[in-house]
Amino acid sequence: MAKHFEDAKYYMSRAVEHAKAGVKEELEPLEERVRELTGREQEEEPESGRLEKLQQELKQLEERVEGETKEAVQNARGRLLAYREDTDEEA
Repeated sequence: MAKHFEDAKYYMSRAVEHAKAGVKEELEPLEERVRELTGREQEEEPESGRLEKLQQELKQLEERVEGETKEAVQNARGRLLAYREDTDEEA
């Protein structure tokens, strides 16, 4: 039975690929016409280094969060120890 599902999955993926190619082919003339009308004849190039900048910002954010988390855990441990010492003294 699993073989039938694998076959079906394969043929569905092929059908999707063909449908995507067909839609793209049908829409190319329309895309060209819209680009002519808007004055954007060529696709704009993505901003250079944008991905690297986002990755760097994400890394910095991750490091900041990690530091804040460690600090919060240390503060919680300190308060817990102080609480335990207070309760031991009272008993």
